[in-house]
Amino acid sequence: MNTTTTAVGAIRRLERPECTALALQEFHRVGELLATLDDADWSRPTDCPDWDVRAVAGHILGMAQTFSSLRQFLSYMPTAARTRQGRDLTDSLTALQVKRTAGLDRSTLITDIGVVGAAAARWRAGRRLMRRIPLKQPMPNGTIETWQLGYLLDVILIRDPWMHRVDISRAVGRPMVLTADHDGRIVADVVAEWAGRVGRPFTLHLTGPGGGSYVQGTGGADLELDAVEFCRILSRRAPGDGLLTESVPF
Repeated sequence: MNTTTTAVGAIRRLERPECTALALQEFHRVGELLATLDDADWSRPTDCPDWDVRAVAGHILGMAQTFSSLRQFLSYMPTAARTRQGRDLTDSLTALQVKRTAGLDRSTLITDIGVVGAAAARWRAGRRLMRRIPLKQPMPNGTIETWQLGYLLDVILIRDPWMHRVDISRAVGRPMVLTADHDGRIVADVVAEWAGRVGRPFTLHLTGPGGGSYVQGTGGADLELDAVEFCRILSRRAPGDGLLTESVPF
């Protein structure tokens, strides 16, 4: 763990072109992980309700497809809206992604995650005119937030495959590849957003290669936990208490 304590206000938030580089690396790591799986691994349940490892991998590819070109975006989004049947649009979209990728053999799925993921990372970086489009997003606590599309393109679409790599690694019992320059940057950005949502003082010690020590204000709670587990808690995959009841979008 990094022994230097960083003030939350000094955390450099993710911006282009760093987001593109992080996305390219994340899709590469997802592909590397999937290439290690055996037949039994693909059907193992994950922390995502109703999704096994194969479905999670299909969603990762489908999400990359959705945001890899205007043609794909216009193929996925209107269909998801039309078939939502009372569901949240995000749930309808992810279900459609799993359905559309279900027929691919595993080798093609893994290859496409790398190829389409790279195309998606580069396409998202160039959407200057789309970035300020407002999006209404339901949150786990029942509130509705308004995001700019740029937040989804730059931040959420990096966190999403990263957290699903966590899901797959846990499901199959593989140690997750973690480095400070990649995973540590993603986690630090999560910390910065969480701190803003919490709005209270704390000292946070996150262990592991993606961890670090962070402080906001003085006299607050002193927390220490694994960096990946911290993100699992904030994504509502694991229970938390106190300040850790505040969730962050992934």
